[in-house]
Amino acid sequence: MSVHERTGHVPADRVPAGGRPQVLVLRALGLGDLLTVVPCLRALRRSMPDRDIVLAAPGRLAAVAAATGLVDRVLPTTARGRGVPAGLSWQGPPPELAVDLHGNGPPSHLLLQRLRPRRLLAYRHEETPDVPGPEWRDDEHERERWCRLLRWYGIEADPADLSITAPACASPAPGAVVVHPGADAGSRRWPADRFAAVVRALRRAGEEVVVTAGAGEGALARRVAQDAGLPREAVVGGSGDVPFHELCALVAGARCVLVGDTGLAHLATALGTPSVVLFGPVAPRLWGPPPSTKHRVLWCPRPGEDPLRPGDAHASLPDARLLRITVGQVVEAGLGHCP
Repeated sequence: MSVHERTGHVPADRVPAGGRPQVLVLRALGLGDLLTVVPCLRALRRSMPDRDIVLAAPGRLAAVAAATGLVDRVLPTTARGRGVPAGLSWQGPPPELAVDLHGNGPPSHLLLQRLRPRRLLAYRHEETPDVPGPEWRDDEHERERWCRLLRWYGIEADPADLSITAPACASPAPGAVVVHPGADAGSRRWPADRFAAVVRALRRAGEEVVVTAGAGEGALARRVAQDAGLPREAVVGGSGDVPFHELCALVAGARCVLVGDTGLAHLATALGTPSVVLFGPVAPRLWGPPPSTKHRVLWCPRPGEDPLRPGDAHASLPDARLLRITVGQVVEAGLGHCP
């Protein structure tokens, strides 16, 4: 460890003119991915209160980052799928610290190294031997994985420290059951007709139901609502992402959220809203909510299948394990799980 690291002194060439030393965190992925590293962002903020934390992430997540209260600004990035951005539009002096919460290999390491940070926190990889760090594990929950990385470098991080504060604005449908049929990949989308059947059962039981949709998911949400006999105004979103403060207010005020393995499930977890989460190609042990009476996961693997990733998380068709989940199971879980 250098004298600068021991004393906390930051060389002048690492401090922006008129500003504070900067910590750059790379997590250029989606909503759920960002929410899973809230414990890490909180740990960085707690251990470095005099630094600016800059998050390299898609620009559409700027409101999400702001809602955590842990990020000073977002550096907008673009990448294909879950790939690594080709470059970062970083301006000014090199960051004092860069933290790779994106991947475990040379593409993300080299992307950050090109900015010449004084230190880089990342997992070890044989193709970038100049980067020290712990060994990557394939069997680790996403929240624990990145907290373990920080702990290896001496920064205490608790994977259970994942909550965010609900906004002050009122929910547009307080006490409703929120049903979200969308997901980034077809392999994690339970069939629309089954969601509609669940909504009909919930309504018969006296529940108010709202169907949510992200950008590009409007047709799917409207189909579910129409088949379930819901009015058109019961669909929230679809033409674009729902403004994050409105989405937060809706989820925070919900009785329960019924959702697949996608970002809205992580939002329910972060806000402490009861949820029923349907899993398919990837085990809840890797991406599920923490053990809690508030959250219930449904997953139907068979003996002999890969216990962690039995299917393709990015395939276009619903995964076999997801299709084994029945309408009756979801209705029972939803009615039994709403407080």
